[in-house]
Formats: sequence, C-alpha cells, structure tokens
Amino acid sequence: MIVAYIDGGARGNPGPAGYGVRIEQADGTPVEEFCGAIGVATNNVAEYQGLVAALEWARTHGHATVHVRSDSLLLVQQMLGNYKVKHPGLQPLYGKARLLAHDVGRVRYEHVRREANKHADRLANAAMDAARVSGSES
Repeated sequence: MIVAYIDGGARGNPGPAGYGVRIEQADGTPVEEFCGAIGVATNNVAEYQGLVAALEWARTHGHATVHVRSDSLLLVQQMLGNYKVKHPGLQPLYGKARLLAHDVGRVRYEHVRREANKHADRLANAAMDAARVSGSES
C-alpha cells in the first residue's frame, strides 16, 4: 500500500492553478513528490487534477492499494459518494478519477487537516508559482 497526499489550489479562484502530490510508503517513508501547473482553473479543479495525477502514478507503478489523503472535504466526500458532483467543470475529472481508482484496485479516501498535508501544499504552491510565471509570459 502507498499513501498519496494530494493538494491543489488557485490564486484568485479561478486563477493560476496547480497541484502537488507526495507519495509515501505506509510507514511514512517518502517515495516521490511531483507537482503540475494547470493554467487558470479553480481550487476544486486543481484538487481533482492532483487526485488524477496521484492515481495515474499509482496505476503506472503497479500499486493496487492506495490511501488518498486530502485536505479538501468536498473532494473526499464526492469520491466517497456522499456528495453529488454538480459542477459541470468537475464532472469529467470526477469520472476520470473514478475510472482510475477502479483500474488501481483499492482506493481509500481520508480527509486530513491542512497541517497534515503540508508537503502536498508546498508542492501545489510551487506549481501555482510556475503557472503564474508562465501565464505572465504570454
């Protein structure tokens, strides 16, 4: 089993957006960290992009059990099926995440406090910085 800490954000909401992912072994040993700038998007879109990236990483690396930890209560409750996905911009990302989770095998979702997600938050902020810089060059 691996643990995927995910985060996403946007400066301005919508604004320059990005996500961060930290993959750890079950005992907390870091495995990999990565982030991505996604251009102008909302916080929730960025959160879902982080989830999709983490699940794609797990599938690519052959992990069949993933524990996803996110400080986005909305994302966690939607992925658990407790909240409906009403926003049209989130529906395709939600669908993609569900398909990836099915491909992976066993995915568990947990809402964590922001303080417990500081590594993914740091990575998401780095991606937002990159999105802001690339956006200002056009």
